[in-house]
Amino acid sequence: MTQTAQAAPLLKVNDIHVYYGAIHAIKGISLEVHDGEIVTLIGANGAGKSTTLNTIAGLLKPRQGTIELKGASINGVGTSKMVSKGLAMCPEGRRIFQQMTVKENLEMGAFSRPAGEIDASLEEMFQRFPRLKEREKQIAGTLSGGEQQMLAMARALMSKPRLLMLDEPSMGLAPILVEQIFSIITELHSSGVTVLLVEQNAQMALQVADRAYVMETGLITMQGQAEDLLHNDAVQKAYLGS
Repeated sequence: MTQTAQAAPLLKVNDIHVYYGAIHAIKGISLEVHDGEIVTLIGANGAGKSTTLNTIAGLLKPRQGTIELKGASINGVGTSKMVSKGLAMCPEGRRIFQQMTVKENLEMGAFSRPAGEIDASLEEMFQRFPRLKEREKQIAGTLSGGEQQMLAMARALMSKPRLLMLDEPSMGLAPILVEQIFSIITELHSSGVTVLLVEQNAQMALQVADRAYVMETGLITMQGQAEDLLHNDAVQKAYLGS
């Protein structure tokens, strides 16, 4: 782990309960993410992983519990204000602006930043994602799936987040592109970006993460060092196909 045991968490989720109508989707989960970490949430479809991210991002409101970012409550903070508070999400399904160019998508990611800083950030993204530089003027909807995922990640990074949340970044990608995406996540980690990762590819997620939480039907059933969970018999049987 990259932080001291005493360091206050960057993100602290405490006993949140989330409902869809009468359905109790998240049943009192708590988790922490510290500066410089990659923390992953793994679990089967319907476990509540994406609901957890959407709640942290302000898209859903917890009926009970608290969420803190940098020690301050973000309960009830509007989604648009989350970005200026240092939180960015790369959503499931990428959700890029299909009719805009690659460059225009990236500029949209910087809407909360001073205009004078945007060009430098664009250059940084083009260095980090050379494929996007090649496609700078291309309509985003015509990119391949892997290129669209890179664009979605770069767009989120344009806001200079303290915490980047990634929801199923490898979904629907060919194995070689999955390797590429996880290589990018590792590079982000080594450059100091803090990541909360939701991912169905538990093997890859546990290989890149510092710590992990296992979710089942709205509950966290296991947590610990990612390497330990990677070699845990129950996790291997349930999620790693071994």
